[in-house]
Amino acid sequence: MKVKKAIVFIILAIWVIVNIFPIYFMFTFSLKSNEEIFGANVLGLPKEWLWSNFTTALNTGNMALYFFNSILVTVAAIFISIFAAMMATYAITRIRWRFSKLTNAFFMLGLTIPIQASIVPVYVVLSKLHWLNKYSTLIVPYSAFSLSMAILICTGFMVEIPIALDEAAKIDGCSLYGTFFKIILPLMKPAYSTVGVYSFLQCWNEFMFANVFISDSKHRTLPVGIKALSGQHTTEWGPIGAALVIATFPTLITYIFLSRKIQASFIAGAVKG
Repeated sequence: MKVKKAIVFIILAIWVIVNIFPIYFMFTFSLKSNEEIFGANVLGLPKEWLWSNFTTALNTGNMALYFFNSILVTVAAIFISIFAAMMATYAITRIRWRFSKLTNAFFMLGLTIPIQASIVPVYVVLSKLHWLNKYSTLIVPYSAFSLSMAILICTGFMVEIPIALDEAAKIDGCSLYGTFFKIILPLMKPAYSTVGVYSFLQCWNEFMFANVFISDSKHRTLPVGIKALSGQHTTEWGPIGAALVIATFPTLITYIFLSRKIQASFIAGAVKG
């Protein structure tokens, strides 16, 4: 048994190292000079910790603005997708009407449409509406493409809420909107984190829409900003590494603090679905 435990421990330790190494490499990469990056100290800790690389990335590379743009677009898209998914799911699962199943099937079609296939039609629509190079240029498509999965997740939670609660609220004189806001939404809190994490990962890391629909630097997001940085300042790789840390670490920190809640909400949604 001791030998088996030792083998399992060694395998898990190697797996941890394999997963942590890219984070370690990116962080140390961001604090090195070109001489160390391309010299004999590729994998080791920096001999001189160049925290100025982050200052250069934030100022020269304009990463501070891109970081703000990513946060603004992502948060807005998350709130819109959660609220729209809750309303759509409530209408599909709690209200009796003829085309509820057909509407749900229509929403689920969104899961089969890849983002790449929609770039041209979405670009044409945004161009005709003179809606390019704005924050809403990304917020609206991000919310729309997150909606199908959000409805699927919310359905798994909402179908477990007893219909008797709606009927009791109606008897007490609560309107349709009152039932939704006062009864359903508070009971759907576990679904918020699940949909929020999914939408966050979809929006924060998205590159294609942001690269095609946004041509000015004022509304550029982090993934496109890092691409522009690598094209304009290729002689200094330290600031590029710093920009990658700025773009990546918020996701890691968020997951570290919310990992238990996120895992519990995903498991709950899977069981209920």
